[in-house]
Amino acid sequence: MSEGLSKVNHNTKAIVTLQCCLIVANSPKVEVASPPKFDGGREVVGGFINACCLYAKARLGDAKEKNKISWVLSYVQGGMVEVWKDNILE
Repeated sequence: MSEGLSKVNHNTKAIVTLQCCLIVANSPKVEVASPPKFDGGREVVGGFINACCLYAKARLGDAKEKNKISWVLSYVQGGMVEVWKDNILE
C-alpha cells in the first residue's frame, strides 16, 4: 500500500512538472511524435514528461489549459496510474 502511495505521489509531482510545460507551450505547430502511453512506471516518467513537453511546445500552443491536461491524461493508461487518473477526472 505504501509503495502504491509513493508511486502515486511521485506521479503527481511529475504531472505538475508537465503542467508547467503545457502552460508555456506557445510555439508554431510542427510535426513531432506523440508521447508513449504512460502506465505509471518510475523508470519511464521522465521520458513521458519530456515527450509531452516537446509535443505541447510544438503542437498545442494555443489550446486551452484544460484541453492540454485532457490530452496528457489520454496517454495515462494502466496500472495504479489509471486509478489516479480516474480520481482526477471525477
